[in-house]
Amino acid sequence: MKRRRIIIMGAAGRDFHNFNVYFRENNNYEVVAFTATQIPDIAGRKYPPKLSGELYPNGIPIYLEEELTELIKKNNVDEVVFAYSDVPHTYVMDKASIVNAAGADFKLLGPKSTMLKSTKPVIAVCAVRTGCGKSQISRKLFEILKAKGHNVASIRHPMPYDPDLTMQICERFASYEDLDRYNCTIEEREEYEPYIDMGGIIYAGVDYAQILRTAEKEADVIIWDGGNNDFSFIKPDLLITIADPHRAGHELIYYPGELNVRAADVVIINKVNTAKKEDIATVRENIIKLNPYAQIIKGISTVETVGPIEISGKRVLVIEDGPTVTHGGMRYGAGTVAAQMHNAKEIIDPRPYAVGSIKKTFEKFPHLTNVLPAMGYGKKQIKELEQTINNIDCDVVLSGTPIDITRILKTKKPIVRVLYSVGEQTAKELEHIVDEFLKKKLS
Repeated sequence: MKRRRIIIMGAAGRDFHNFNVYFRENNNYEVVAFTATQIPDIAGRKYPPKLSGELYPNGIPIYLEEELTELIKKNNVDEVVFAYSDVPHTYVMDKASIVNAAGADFKLLGPKSTMLKSTKPVIAVCAVRTGCGKSQISRKLFEILKAKGHNVASIRHPMPYDPDLTMQICERFASYEDLDRYNCTIEEREEYEPYIDMGGIIYAGVDYAQILRTAEKEADVIIWDGGNNDFSFIKPDLLITIADPHRAGHELIYYPGELNVRAADVVIINKVNTAKKEDIATVRENIIKLNPYAQIIKGISTVETVGPIEISGKRVLVIEDGPTVTHGGMRYGAGTVAAQMHNAKEIIDPRPYAVGSIKKTFEKFPHLTNVLPAMGYGKKQIKELEQTINNIDCDVVLSGTPIDITRILKTKKPIVRVLYSVGEQTAKELEHIVDEFLKKKLS
Protein backbone atom coordinates (compact mmCIF):
# COMPACT_ATOMS: atom_id res chain seq x y z
CA MET A 1 0.00 0.00 0.00
CA LYS A 2 1.25 3.47 -0.85
CA ARG A 3 2.39 5.40 2.22
CA ARG A 4 0.54 8.68 2.77
CA ARG A 5 2.94 11.62 2.59
CA ILE A 6 2.81 13.85 5.66
CA ILE A 7 3.99 17.28 6.83
CA ILE A 8 3.81 18.06 10.54
CA MET A 9 3.32 21.73 11.46
CA GLY A 10 4.87 22.53 14.83
CA ALA A 11 6.98 24.59 17.18
CA ALA A 12 9.54 22.08 18.51
CA GLY A 13 7.22 20.39 20.99
CA ARG A 14 3.91 18.71 20.21
CA ASP A 15 5.09 18.10 16.62
CA PHE A 16 8.05 15.96 17.68
CA HIS A 17 5.94 14.11 20.26
CA ASN A 18 3.22 13.30 17.71
CA PHE A 19 5.84 11.99 15.33
CA ASN A 20 7.48 9.82 18.01
CA VAL A 21 4.32 8.14 19.24
CA TYR A 22 2.19 7.99 16.06
CA PHE A 23 4.34 8.19 12.94
CA ARG A 24 7.88 7.04 13.73
CA GLU A 25 7.26 3.29 13.32
CA ASN A 26 4.09 3.56 11.22
CA ASN A 27 4.55 2.08 7.74
CA ASN A 28 1.30 3.65 6.54
CA TYR A 29 2.86 7.10 6.52
CA GLU A 30 5.96 8.91 5.28
CA VAL A 31 6.72 12.17 7.09
CA VAL A 32 8.52 14.27 4.50
CA ALA A 33 9.04 17.41 6.60
CA PHE A 34 8.32 19.40 9.72
CA THR A 35 7.49 23.08 9.52
CA ALA A 36 8.38 25.38 12.39
CA THR A 37 7.10 28.62 13.88
CA GLN A 38 7.56 30.62 17.14
CA ILE A 39 11.01 29.16 17.93
CA PRO A 40 14.03 31.18 16.71
CA ASP A 41 16.56 29.54 14.38
CA ILE A 42 14.97 26.07 14.28
CA ALA A 43 14.22 26.11 10.54
CA GLY A 44 17.00 24.66 8.39
CA ARG A 45 17.81 21.99 10.96
CA LYS A 46 16.90 18.29 10.86
CA TYR A 47 15.03 15.99 13.17
CA PRO A 48 18.05 13.71 13.58
CA PRO A 49 18.33 10.03 12.62
CA LYS A 50 18.96 9.09 16.26
CA LEU A 51 15.39 10.24 17.00
CA SER A 52 13.64 9.64 13.68
CA GLY A 53 14.09 5.85 13.66
CA GLU A 54 14.72 3.12 11.09
CA LEU A 55 12.15 4.40 8.57
CA TYR A 56 14.03 7.73 8.38
CA PRO A 57 17.77 6.91 8.30
CA ASN A 58 18.64 10.41 7.04
CA GLY A 59 16.46 12.28 9.52
CA ILE A 60 13.63 14.66 8.58
CA PRO A 61 14.17 18.27 7.39
CA ILE A 62 12.62 21.23 9.23
CA TYR A 63 11.42 24.24 7.20
CA LEU A 64 9.85 27.58 7.94
CA GLU A 65 6.06 27.43 8.13
CA GLU A 66 5.91 30.20 5.52
CA GLU A 67 7.06 27.59 2.98
CA LEU A 68 4.12 25.27 3.69
CA THR A 69 2.15 25.73 0.45
CA GLU A 70 5.24 25.24 -1.69
CA LEU A 71 6.27 22.17 0.33
CA ILE A 72 2.83 20.56 -0.08
CA LYS A 73 2.93 20.94 -3.85
CA LYS A 74 6.61 20.12 -4.29
CA ASN A 75 6.43 16.92 -2.22
CA ASN A 76 2.97 15.77 -3.36
CA VAL A 77 1.81 15.81 0.27
CA ASP A 78 -1.43 14.01 1.14
CA GLU A 79 -1.94 15.25 4.69
CA VAL A 80 -0.77 18.03 7.01
CA VAL A 81 -0.90 17.53 10.79
CA PHE A 82 -1.27 20.65 12.91
CA ALA A 83 0.74 20.16 16.12
CA TYR A 84 1.17 23.26 18.25
CA SER A 85 -0.93 25.19 20.72
CA ASP A 86 -2.09 28.43 22.37
CA VAL A 87 -3.72 29.71 19.19
CA PRO A 88 -7.23 31.05 18.43
CA HIS A 89 -9.71 28.75 16.72
CA THR A 90 -9.74 31.12 13.74
CA TYR A 91 -5.95 30.70 13.43
CA VAL A 92 -6.30 26.92 13.24
CA MET A 93 -8.95 27.15 10.53
CA ASP A 94 -6.87 29.69 8.62
CA LYS A 95 -4.06 27.11 8.50
CA ALA A 96 -6.59 24.43 7.50
CA SER A 97 -7.72 26.63 4.61
CA ILE A 98 -4.12 27.15 3.44
CA VAL A 99 -3.52 23.40 3.53
CA ASN A 100 -6.77 22.49 1.77
CA ALA A 101 -6.20 25.15 -0.89
CA ALA A 102 -2.84 23.54 -1.64
CA GLY A 103 -4.63 20.20 -2.11
CA ALA A 104 -3.85 18.32 1.11
CA ASP A 105 -5.98 17.05 4.00
CA PHE A 106 -5.74 18.78 7.39
CA LYS A 107 -5.62 16.79 10.63
CA LEU A 108 -5.48 17.28 14.42
CA LEU A 109 -4.32 14.25 16.42
CA GLY A 110 -6.17 13.80 19.70
CA PRO A 111 -5.47 12.21 23.09
CA LYS A 112 -6.19 8.61 22.05
CA SER A 113 -3.50 8.75 19.35
CA THR A 114 -0.88 10.66 21.34
CA MET A 115 -1.18 10.11 25.10
CA LEU A 116 1.29 7.77 26.78
CA LYS A 117 0.10 5.52 29.61
CA SER A 118 1.97 5.51 32.91
CA THR A 119 2.36 2.72 35.42
CA LYS A 120 2.10 5.36 38.16
CA PRO A 121 -0.77 7.71 39.13
CA VAL A 122 -0.68 10.91 37.05
CA ILE A 123 -1.99 14.38 37.85
CA ALA A 124 -1.96 16.63 34.79
CA VAL A 125 -2.09 20.41 35.10
CA CYS A 126 -3.07 22.14 31.87
CA ALA A 127 -4.50 25.55 31.02
CA VAL A 128 -6.72 27.65 28.81
CA ARG A 129 -3.85 30.00 27.86
CA THR A 130 -0.17 30.46 28.49
CA GLY A 131 0.28 32.52 31.68
CA CYS A 132 -2.83 31.37 33.59
CA GLY A 133 -0.72 30.36 36.60
CA LYS A 134 -0.47 26.68 35.79
CA SER A 135 3.11 26.27 36.96
CA GLN A 136 2.45 27.70 40.43
CA ILE A 137 -0.40 25.18 40.83
CA SER A 138 1.85 22.34 39.62
CA ARG A 139 4.55 23.30 42.11
CA LYS A 140 2.05 23.56 44.97
CA LEU A 141 0.82 20.04 44.14
CA PHE A 142 4.46 18.91 44.21
CA GLU A 143 4.89 20.44 47.68
CA ILE A 144 1.69 18.86 48.98
CA LEU A 145 2.57 15.39 47.70
CA LYS A 146 6.14 15.62 48.93
CA ALA A 147 4.96 16.70 52.42
CA LYS A 148 2.77 13.58 52.49
CA GLY A 149 5.85 11.41 51.97
CA HIS A 150 5.54 10.67 48.26
CA ASN A 151 8.34 10.49 45.74
CA VAL A 152 7.22 12.87 43.02
CA ALA A 153 8.58 13.57 39.55
CA SER A 154 7.26 16.39 37.41
CA ILE A 155 7.39 16.16 33.63
CA ARG A 156 7.33 19.40 31.68
CA HIS A 157 6.02 20.15 28.20
CA PRO A 158 9.02 20.22 25.80
CA MET A 159 11.27 23.18 25.15
CA PRO A 160 14.10 21.69 23.02
CA TYR A 161 15.79 24.89 21.94
CA ASP A 162 19.40 23.68 21.75
CA PRO A 163 20.45 23.05 18.11
CA ASP A 164 21.50 19.48 18.96
CA LEU A 165 18.25 17.62 19.67
CA THR A 166 20.16 14.40 20.43
CA MET A 167 21.48 16.03 23.62
CA GLN A 168 17.92 16.64 24.82
CA ILE A 169 16.28 13.24 24.38
CA CYS A 170 15.71 12.81 28.12
CA GLU A 171 16.69 15.68 30.43
CA ARG A 172 16.59 15.45 34.23
CA PHE A 173 16.88 18.65 36.26
CA ALA A 174 17.72 18.42 39.95
CA SER A 175 20.49 21.03 40.36
CA TYR A 176 21.63 24.38 38.98
CA GLU A 177 24.51 22.53 37.32
CA ASP A 178 21.92 20.63 35.28
CA LEU A 179 20.61 23.93 33.93
CA ASP A 180 24.08 24.85 32.72
CA ARG A 181 24.80 21.34 31.38
CA TYR A 182 21.80 21.52 29.07
CA ASN A 183 22.44 25.15 28.03
CA CYS A 184 18.99 26.15 29.25
CA THR A 185 17.33 29.26 27.89
CA ILE A 186 15.62 31.78 30.16
CA GLU A 187 12.24 30.25 29.30
CA GLU A 188 13.47 26.79 30.32
CA ARG A 189 14.99 28.10 33.54
CA GLU A 190 11.69 29.78 34.41
CA GLU A 191 10.09 26.33 34.54
CA TYR A 192 12.89 24.21 35.99
CA GLU A 193 14.60 26.46 38.53
CA PRO A 194 11.63 26.75 40.96
CA TYR A 195 11.53 22.94 41.27
CA ILE A 196 15.24 22.88 42.03
CA ASP A 197 14.68 25.56 44.68
CA MET A 198 12.14 23.19 46.33
CA GLY A 199 14.51 20.23 46.21
CA GLY A 200 12.44 18.69 43.44
CA ILE A 201 13.04 16.85 40.20
CA ILE A 202 11.64 17.78 36.80
CA TYR A 203 12.06 16.06 33.47
CA ALA A 204 11.75 17.36 29.92
CA GLY A 205 13.22 16.73 26.48
CA VAL A 206 12.17 15.23 23.15
CA ASP A 207 11.31 11.54 23.59
CA TYR A 208 8.53 11.42 26.17
CA ALA A 209 8.19 7.63 26.21
CA GLN A 210 11.79 7.42 27.43
CA ILE A 211 11.25 10.38 29.77
CA LEU A 212 8.17 8.78 31.34
CA ARG A 213 9.82 5.37 31.82
CA THR A 214 12.83 7.06 33.46
CA ALA A 215 10.69 9.20 35.77
CA GLU A 216 8.62 6.19 36.84
CA LYS A 217 11.77 4.56 38.26
CA GLU A 218 12.11 7.21 40.97
CA ALA A 219 8.52 8.38 41.56
CA ASP A 220 5.29 6.93 42.88
CA VAL A 221 3.27 9.92 41.59
CA ILE A 222 3.81 11.81 38.30
CA ILE A 223 2.81 15.44 37.72
CA TRP A 224 2.39 16.59 34.13
CA ASP A 225 3.34 20.29 34.26
CA GLY A 226 1.94 21.30 30.90
CA GLY A 227 2.97 24.27 28.84
CA ASN A 228 1.67 26.44 26.00
CA ASN A 229 -1.87 25.41 27.10
CA ASP A 230 -1.27 22.11 25.29
CA PHE A 231 -3.12 18.97 26.37
CA SER A 232 -1.16 16.34 28.29
CA PHE A 233 1.29 13.97 26.60
CA ILE A 234 0.51 11.46 29.38
CA LYS A 235 -2.94 10.03 30.15
CA PRO A 236 -4.01 11.67 33.42
CA ASP A 237 -5.87 10.08 36.30
CA LEU A 238 -6.75 13.61 37.40
CA LEU A 239 -6.84 16.59 35.04
CA ILE A 240 -6.74 20.09 36.54
CA THR A 241 -7.24 22.93 34.06
CA ILE A 242 -6.42 26.56 34.89
CA ALA A 243 -8.52 29.42 33.49
CA ASP A 244 -7.71 33.13 33.62
CA PRO A 245 -10.42 35.75 34.29
CA HIS A 246 -8.04 38.44 33.04
CA ARG A 247 -8.71 36.89 29.61
CA ALA A 248 -12.38 36.03 30.09
CA GLY A 249 -13.87 34.25 27.11
CA HIS A 250 -10.61 32.73 25.90
CA GLU A 251 -11.78 29.37 27.25
CA LEU A 252 -14.23 29.32 24.32
CA ILE A 253 -11.99 30.45 21.48
CA TYR A 254 -8.49 28.96 21.91
CA TYR A 255 -7.03 25.63 20.86
CA PRO A 256 -6.55 23.41 22.73
CA GLY A 257 -7.59 25.47 25.76
CA GLU A 258 -11.24 24.67 25.15
CA LEU A 259 -10.34 20.97 24.93
CA ASN A 260 -8.63 21.21 28.33
CA VAL A 261 -11.76 22.71 29.91
CA ARG A 262 -14.06 20.12 28.34
CA ALA A 263 -11.87 17.22 29.55
CA ALA A 264 -11.09 18.57 33.04
CA ASP A 265 -12.00 16.96 36.36
CA VAL A 266 -11.25 20.25 38.13
CA VAL A 267 -11.14 23.78 36.70
CA ILE A 268 -9.42 26.51 38.72
CA ILE A 269 -10.45 30.07 37.89
CA ASN A 270 -7.16 31.61 38.93
CA LYS A 271 -6.15 35.14 40.02
CA VAL A 272 -9.65 35.95 41.31
CA ASN A 273 -8.16 38.38 43.84
CA THR A 274 -6.95 40.67 41.02
CA ALA A 275 -9.75 40.14 38.46
CA LYS A 276 -13.11 41.86 37.93
CA LYS A 277 -16.17 40.10 39.39
CA GLU A 278 -18.00 40.18 36.07
CA ASP A 279 -15.04 38.51 34.33
CA ILE A 280 -14.90 35.78 36.97
CA ALA A 281 -18.63 35.20 36.48
CA THR A 282 -18.22 35.02 32.70
CA VAL A 283 -15.49 32.38 32.97
CA ARG A 284 -17.55 30.35 35.43
CA GLU A 285 -20.61 30.42 33.15
CA ASN A 286 -18.51 29.34 30.19
CA ILE A 287 -16.95 26.46 32.12
CA ILE A 288 -20.39 25.19 33.16
CA LYS A 289 -21.55 25.31 29.52
CA LEU A 290 -18.50 23.37 28.32
CA ASN A 291 -18.19 20.92 31.21
CA PRO A 292 -21.07 20.87 33.72
CA TYR A 293 -19.48 17.96 35.61
CA ALA A 294 -16.18 19.67 36.45
CA GLN A 295 -15.44 20.83 39.99
CA ILE A 296 -14.84 24.60 39.88
CA ILE A 297 -12.47 26.34 42.31
CA LYS A 298 -11.69 30.02 42.64
CA GLY A 299 -7.92 30.33 42.89
CA ILE A 300 -6.08 33.10 44.68
CA SER A 301 -2.66 34.12 43.37
CA THR A 302 -0.56 36.14 45.77
CA VAL A 303 2.21 38.47 44.63
CA GLU A 304 5.20 39.09 46.89
CA THR A 305 8.53 40.84 46.52
CA VAL A 306 11.84 39.43 47.77
CA GLY A 307 14.36 41.69 49.49
CA PRO A 308 14.50 45.05 51.31
CA ILE A 309 14.82 47.39 48.29
CA GLU A 310 12.29 50.24 48.37
CA ILE A 311 9.87 50.49 45.42
CA SER A 312 7.53 53.26 46.52
CA GLY A 313 8.16 56.52 44.67
CA LYS A 314 10.76 54.92 42.39
CA ARG A 315 11.02 54.83 38.61
CA VAL A 316 10.91 51.12 37.80
CA LEU A 317 11.61 48.84 34.87
CA VAL A 318 9.29 45.82 34.91
CA ILE A 319 10.52 42.52 33.46
CA GLU A 320 7.82 39.89 32.92
CA ASP A 321 7.72 36.18 32.08
CA GLY A 322 8.37 36.07 28.32
CA PRO A 323 5.78 33.55 27.04
CA THR A 324 3.00 35.06 29.18
CA VAL A 325 3.27 38.53 27.70
CA THR A 326 4.32 37.60 24.15
CA HIS A 327 2.30 34.81 22.54
CA GLY A 328 0.23 34.53 25.75
CA GLY A 329 -1.16 37.96 24.91
CA MET A 330 -1.04 39.45 28.43
CA ARG A 331 -0.12 43.13 28.72
CA TYR A 332 1.32 42.67 32.21
CA GLY A 333 2.20 40.09 34.85
CA ALA A 334 3.41 39.80 38.43
CA GLY A 335 5.99 42.57 38.08
CA THR A 336 3.40 45.15 37.06
CA VAL A 337 1.06 44.08 39.86
CA ALA A 338 3.92 44.51 42.35
CA ALA A 339 4.79 47.96 40.97
CA GLN A 340 1.21 49.09 41.50
CA MET A 341 0.93 47.47 44.94
CA HIS A 342 4.07 49.26 46.15
CA ASN A 343 3.18 52.63 44.62
CA ALA A 344 6.01 52.94 42.12
CA LYS A 345 6.30 56.49 40.78
CA GLU A 346 6.63 55.41 37.13
CA ILE A 347 6.78 52.22 35.07
CA ILE A 348 9.24 52.95 32.29
CA ASP A 349 8.49 52.09 28.67
CA PRO A 350 11.49 49.94 27.57
CA ARG A 351 10.80 50.05 23.83
CA PRO A 352 13.03 53.03 22.95
CA TYR A 353 16.00 51.28 24.60
CA ALA A 354 15.57 47.80 23.06
CA VAL A 355 18.28 46.33 20.85
CA GLY A 356 18.54 43.44 18.37
CA SER A 357 16.01 40.64 18.77
CA ILE A 358 14.43 42.39 21.78
CA LYS A 359 13.50 45.29 19.52
CA LYS A 360 12.06 42.81 17.00
CA THR A 361 10.02 41.20 19.80
CA PHE A 362 8.31 44.53 20.48
CA GLU A 363 7.60 44.91 16.77
CA LYS A 364 6.06 41.43 16.65
CA PHE A 365 3.93 41.98 19.79
CA PRO A 366 2.71 45.61 19.60
CA HIS A 367 0.40 45.16 22.61
CA LEU A 368 3.50 45.36 24.84
CA THR A 369 4.25 48.84 26.13
CA ASN A 370 5.50 49.18 29.70
CA VAL A 371 6.96 45.72 30.24
CA LEU A 372 10.15 44.06 29.07
CA PRO A 373 9.62 40.36 28.19
CA ALA A 374 12.36 38.11 29.57
CA MET A 375 13.43 36.76 26.19
CA GLY A 376 16.47 34.52 26.16
CA TYR A 377 16.41 31.70 23.59
CA GLY A 378 20.19 31.71 23.32
CA LYS A 379 23.35 33.42 24.52
CA LYS A 380 23.07 36.19 21.92
CA GLN A 381 19.51 37.06 22.87
CA ILE A 382 20.37 36.98 26.59
CA LYS A 383 23.15 39.49 25.86
CA GLU A 384 20.67 41.69 23.99
CA LEU A 385 18.26 41.52 26.92
CA GLU A 386 21.10 42.47 29.26
CA GLN A 387 22.09 45.40 27.04
CA THR A 388 18.47 46.60 26.85
CA ILE A 389 18.23 46.60 30.66
CA ASN A 390 21.52 48.46 31.03
CA ASN A 391 20.38 51.09 28.49
CA ILE A 392 17.39 52.08 30.64
CA ASP A 393 17.62 54.86 33.22
CA CYS A 394 15.64 53.53 36.19
CA ASP A 395 15.90 53.33 39.97
CA VAL A 396 14.82 49.71 40.38
CA VAL A 397 14.22 46.65 38.19
CA LEU A 398 11.20 44.54 39.15
CA SER A 399 11.71 41.01 37.81
CA GLY A 400 8.42 39.15 37.45
CA THR A 401 10.03 36.12 35.83
CA PRO A 402 10.03 32.99 38.07
CA ILE A 403 13.85 32.71 38.07
CA ASP A 404 16.58 34.64 39.84
CA ILE A 405 17.58 36.58 36.75
CA THR A 406 20.81 37.79 38.39
CA ARG A 407 22.24 34.31 37.86
CA ILE A 408 22.43 34.89 34.11
CA LEU A 409 22.41 38.67 33.59
CA LYS A 410 25.00 41.26 34.58
CA THR A 411 23.72 44.68 35.60
CA LYS A 412 24.51 47.21 38.30
CA LYS A 413 20.86 48.15 38.67
CA PRO A 414 19.12 46.97 41.87
CA ILE A 415 16.80 44.05 41.08
CA VAL A 416 13.78 43.00 43.12
CA ARG A 417 12.35 39.55 42.51
CA VAL A 418 8.58 39.29 42.28
CA LEU A 419 6.94 35.93 42.90
CA TYR A 420 3.46 34.62 42.20
CA SER A 421 2.34 31.96 44.67
CA VAL A 422 -0.80 30.04 45.58
CA GLY A 423 -2.97 31.62 48.27
CA GLU A 424 -3.48 29.81 51.57
CA GLN A 425 -7.15 28.97 50.97
CA THR A 426 -6.42 27.70 47.46
CA ALA A 427 -3.62 25.53 48.84
CA LYS A 428 -6.07 23.96 51.31
CA GLU A 429 -8.52 23.17 48.51
CA LEU A 430 -5.72 21.64 46.45
CA GLU A 431 -4.68 19.49 49.41
CA HIS A 432 -8.24 18.20 49.74
CA ILE A 433 -8.25 17.31 46.02
CA VAL A 434 -4.92 15.51 46.44
CA ASP A 435 -6.20 13.55 49.45
CA GLU A 436 -9.25 12.35 47.52
CA PHE A 437 -7.05 11.45 44.56
CA LEU A 438 -4.62 9.44 46.69
CA LYS A 439 -7.47 7.51 48.35
CA LYS A 440 -8.70 6.38 44.94
CA LYS A 441 -5.32 5.62 43.34
CA LEU A 442 -3.08 4.41 46.17
CA SER A 443 -5.47 2.78 48.65
